[in-house]
Amino acid sequence: MQQTTNTILMIRPINFRMNEQTAINNYYQKKLGTMLPQAQNAKAQQEFDRYVEKLQSIGVHVIVVNDTNEFDTPDAVFPNNWISFHENGDVAIYPMFAENRRLERRDDIFGILEAEGFEINNIVDYTSAEDEQLFLEGTGSIVLDRVNQKAYCAISPRADEDLFIEFCEDFGYMPVIFTANQTVNGQRKPIYHTNVMMCIGETFAVVCLSSIDDKAERKNLINHLKQDGKELIDITELQASHFAGNMLQVKGFNNEKYVVMSSAAYHALTKNQIEKLEAHCKLLHSPLDTIEACGGGSARCMMAEVFLPKV
Repeated sequence: MQQTTNTILMIRPINFRMNEQTAINNYYQKKLGTMLPQAQNAKAQQEFDRYVEKLQSIGVHVIVVNDTNEFDTPDAVFPNNWISFHENGDVAIYPMFAENRRLERRDDIFGILEAEGFEINNIVDYTSAEDEQLFLEGTGSIVLDRVNQKAYCAISPRADEDLFIEFCEDFGYMPVIFTANQTVNGQRKPIYHTNVMMCIGETFAVVCLSSIDDKAERKNLINHLKQDGKELIDITELQASHFAGNMLQVKGFNNEKYVVMSSAAYHALTKNQIEKLEAHCKLLHSPLDTIEACGGGSARCMMAEVFLPKV
């Protein structure tokens, strides 16, 4: 099993704006003054294009697919929430909390990947759980340690525990379950996606440990990561709010590894944290300010990793 891939699927936005349906429990979303949706979308497209160029410049194979005008899909730029691709040729399709995000799911993606030479053997579809108001938002809700076959999940309105365990049984992962919180107006509320407060690389893990209020859960998480030989890089809640947990390790030219993040995330890190990360691989960052503010997601959310076998 591999932890990192060279191939990333990304969806270029055409209707990007702040999604009122996700703002209910995504406390990272912010209103950008009087900026109109068309202006938000234009800025998001600029940030997207620059980000893709940077990924391609280091040798990441980015499959860019344009969003469609068929539906109102303001969050289509975050495909990792509705689909994941696995080394055995399996694809998982996930149930989404916001009704307008369910419209992001597209069958034509399979044909696009097959045209790129990838093999799809089996589609595991969890979307019927939406009928019961149960959700599990892909590799936003689930952070995978593919090599050690462990799946980490912070339970929230967008990550149902039973559904997560079902995913783990179907895909052969050991579940590591906890609750991660953030302070919102003086109250502790669940962080909407696990990948905002943690990232797992081949030899390291970036985690916001202070978000896990339950000591036993925190200790269990640390034990799992240490058992698997990961260097633990702890970030603060303030750093997580700048998306410093929303990173992804990828492969570039000659299988060289990079940790990819937004510029806001990079500048939120301390010198010591940057040095620790650089001991594992090179760093790449790109400005995503509009996407982060309006969308409440960042660099990692925009990348759906493709681990499928080649035909």
